[in-house]
Amino acid sequence: MRPEGAELGVIVSQAMPDGITTFGQKDGIWICTYRDVVALVTILRDTLQRIHAATRSQENKGDKMTLLYNYLTSSEFAHQWSAISEGFSAMRTSIQREREQMEKLWKAREKQLEKVLLNAAHIRGSIEGIAGMDVDLNLLPGDGNYLLD
Repeated sequence: MRPEGAELGVIVSQAMPDGITTFGQKDGIWICTYRDVVALVTILRDTLQRIHAATRSQENKGDKMTLLYNYLTSSEFAHQWSAISEGFSAMRTSIQREREQMEKLWKAREKQLEKVLLNAAHIRGSIEGIAGMDVDLNLLPGDGNYLLD
């Protein structure tokens, strides 16, 4: 194993050492029978693949962390984040201004409607005072109570 740089060593034999009946490990080397070689090799291969994947995920981790830290603390990142923040702030201000303008417009329309209805009620009262209740003065569809509200 040393000259080859092998991670694992396996001996397949019919003559098993004391204490091992099918397969086991002795002095860092796996020993198994011919009958169990496929099962052992499958397990060892899966283990090696998992170890390799874990090792690869850790490669250059320190370098990547340093690069990420440098980016997050850079003026480039600060400028980009500031631009995003300014965009959100401008949108919020714009929406608030638009909301205030619409509410102002709605209030003006409500006042106009109140004025029209009040004047219509005065006219209705004057006509009913002169002609009585026989005159139909419902200007709006429905039950006619719009003028009295």
